Amino acid sequence: MTRVAGRFVRAEPRRTAGQFVEGLLSGVERKTCWSLAERAGHADPQAMQRLLRTAVWDADDVRDDVRSWLVEQLGHPDAVLVTDETGFLKKGVCSVGVQRQYTGTAGRVENSQVGVFLAYVTPHGRALIDRRLYLPEATWCARPERLTAAGVPEQIGFATKPALARQMIAAAIEAGVPFGWVTGDEVYGADPGLRADLEQRQIGYVLAVGCDRRVHVNDGRTLIRVDDLAERIPTREWQQHSCGPGAKGPRDYLWAWITTATNPGEHRWLLIRRNRTTGELAFYLCWAPRPVPLHTLVRVAGSRWSIEELFQTGKGQVGLDHYQVRGWTGWHRFITLAMLTLAVLTILAAIAQQPDADSEIIALTVAEIRRLLNAFVLTGQLPPKHILHWSIWRRTSQARARRSHYQGRQAK
Repeated sequence: MTRVAGRFVRAEPRRTAGQFVEGLLSGVERKTCWSLAERAGHADPQAMQRLLRTAVWDADDVRDDVRSWLVEQLGHPDAVLVTDETGFLKKGVCSVGVQRQYTGTAGRVENSQVGVFLAYVTPHGRALIDRRLYLPEATWCARPERLTAAGVPEQIGFATKPALARQMIAAAIEAGVPFGWVTGDEVYGADPGLRADLEQRQIGYVLAVGCDRRVHVNDGRTLIRVDDLAERIPTREWQQHSCGPGAKGPRDYLWAWITTATNPGEHRWLLIRRNRTTGELAFYLCWAPRPVPLHTLVRVAGSRWSIEELFQTGKGQVGLDHYQVRGWTGWHRFITLAMLTLAVLTILAAIAQQPDADSEIIALTVAEIRRLLNAFVLTGQLPPKHILHWSIWRRTSQARARRSHYQGRQAK
């Protein structure tokens, strides 16, 4: 918390922010303002709610501090920036950016918010370093009254998910984050603006595309669908490589690459991944400012899974999706504090002594470090009077909400 203490003008929000982060690290089941306030010994949730809504501090400044800290601890020139979005399931229509939309979190169309994130993946560890809330064009950006009610700043307009990714990548470059590659799924690989931007900046990329993507081969003379091209690759041209360790061992696939450069001196390829068991194919457009071997492209492609694992860890370990705020400011503040909490665990895991590869014990994981922190550092016994006070508070508030709900239904 010393890293970000200067971002809080007054002592009270500074202290509350520390208690908030401790609460996110704790074993509290649902990490809402109510439960975090009870754990911190507060008489009510007002201080926690004030921290997210009206206290004077800038979430972007704290985000910058988190990013700088992670770069100090994990920075590497061959790091990969991974961009992806995740959904936050919501009820009602008031939460900023919410609408019925497809989210991979549910695997279907649901009422949800969508956040676009940027992950930093290095040999020393991985963490989330930036975030943007996606605002749908028709249901939000075209309705200024909704934006005003949710506290969205006037300068914020509609931006596609790839455009939000470009903003975060540009911010990372401006902040001096060392990295060599960018990767993302088909949403980002299909965007020509993102690819052109990265090429102009001389940043290599390995971006997934759909099976119907067409590429130029034979020095630009032939335009062909990538799935048709995959069928023509001889068996001997497929090479087995691991794209990183998985829960059940190395993630071994068969890989092939084809030059798609249309101009002399270009380093442009189509990378194809084939599942050794099912034969399922995945396709990637690749570009680099210099020649690189196949295993480098495979490593970058494999880095894309890191952000999915970070979403899972963030939601499961530090309550990334437990927030109960509706406005623009509250969303960014909660998400930023959750990113700070996840950074604490990531850095502790990185600096912990790693055992030998053939050891009978695995390295400390983020989940195990959080478990140890709760056992040795964060455990505190609350007095029975305090616990009873919060039981009364919850039930009284729930009764008030139920009464208001019934009155609203009767009025209709």
